[in-house]
Amino acid sequence: MRVMIAEDSVLLREGIVRLLEGAGMHVIAAVGTADELLARVSEEEPDLVVADVRMPPTHTDEGLRAALLLREQHPRVRVLVLSQYVEERYATDLLSGENSGVGYLLKDRVADVEEFLDAVQRVAGGQTVLDPEVVSQILIRRKPKPLHRLTERETDVLRLMAEGRSNSGIAGALVISESAVAKHVTSIFTKLDLPLADADHRRVLAVLRFLEGA
Repeated sequence: MRVMIAEDSVLLREGIVRLLEGAGMHVIAAVGTADELLARVSEEEPDLVVADVRMPPTHTDEGLRAALLLREQHPRVRVLVLSQYVEERYATDLLSGENSGVGYLLKDRVADVEEFLDAVQRVAGGQTVLDPEVVSQILIRRKPKPLHRLTERETDVLRLMAEGRSNSGIAGALVISESAVAKHVTSIFTKLDLPLADADHRRVLAVLRFLEGA
């Protein structure tokens, strides 16, 4: 797997390089600005980009805007965005466009090597990954309409869906059967008034409803 990293902190950037290369991935570039990232992706088009949300010159959302542009101009490239803080809008923005092979993680997650590498592999494989802390904070703050229609178990399933877990992953986490998970997922789609579509698309729509509180 060919990976490109965009992170202005030299220590964190080099740490991520070592982690990914130690896991057998090929880091083809590690840059410190969003402009450098966009230029290098246009030249080499990696399989995966790992980018910080806040980058020079303003350290606001340059990395996020670069990630959104990459999703538009290079849809084959998977994108994993790292953030220092929980910012729901960033997660929503990322998921609102093309939603396969995209992830949003807190930087603290990098310290948990196994979990971080698992997220990288899942995003690279085309899955959607959302940091559990983001999901938990949203769940604590609110359970707005029509999410109030969901049972406690369905809310648990939706929370894990929002983290990017498959039905088998949800079944393992909740210690229930995959068929039970499938029934809960179908019920969630119905209660959230989601139109018929392919299963993966409906899952992302459900997660967006969860993030937006709609």
